[in-house]
Amino acid sequence: MKTFDISDTPAAIVKVFPKASDFFKQAKVDFCCGGNQPLLEISEKKKKKIDIDALLTTINDSYVSWLEAGNKQIDWDEVTYSELVDHILVNHHQYLQNELTPLSQFVTKIYKVHGSAHPHLESLFKKFHVFKMEMEGHLIEEERDLFPLIKQYEETLDPQIAEKISLLNETMIEDHEYVGELLKEMNQLTNDYELPEGACNSYRMTYARLQELEDNTYQHIHLENNILFKNF
Repeated sequence: MKTFDISDTPAAIVKVFPKASDFFKQAKVDFCCGGNQPLLEISEKKKKKIDIDALLTTINDSYVSWLEAGNKQIDWDEVTYSELVDHILVNHHQYLQNELTPLSQFVTKIYKVHGSAHPHLESLFKKFHVFKMEMEGHLIEEERDLFPLIKQYEETLDPQIAEKISLLNETMIEDHEYVGELLKEMNQLTNDYELPEGACNSYRMTYARLQELEDNTYQHIHLENNILFKNF
């Protein structure tokens, strides 16, 4: 059984063992937009040093337990482009389309009610709504332009279509980097979504849903940047 080591990249690890994303998130290690550097290189560059050996031990122990429990990872190299696109649509696009508007109402509510006592909620309100606007436009572009081209290429293997996809991917990756920074800034504003003393139920629900949004979006970006787009 092959486990992971310091020569592996976070993106490659999460591709095999998706739950590793939880451990990378806790350690503030980027596995999506900046996930293609080896762990050793990442640890050397980080201003705040991380115990890379301890992190790998935790990931490998969890991975072995996960496999011993009978779990199997999806081999994304074996699925078709259409299957991967459909997975992204169902698990990430539909999630965002269902979540962004109701979550906007909660972010707005806690800003209105608690903003005077907790000034960071103003910045959170603004950054969330920039994120919402960016992602809504991004989803439209992917569903209208990029994904149909990918499915068309799968049927034709036309190199001209592949070239169009490659150009679109560059724009999508730039979008991903921008929304990834917004997610990091929202996380920092809330001290990793740490609830203030006496937080009401609306506050708790909003922070929990923002954390879920962060997790889902990072997985979304990872699947596109590090798996789907790598084919073009």
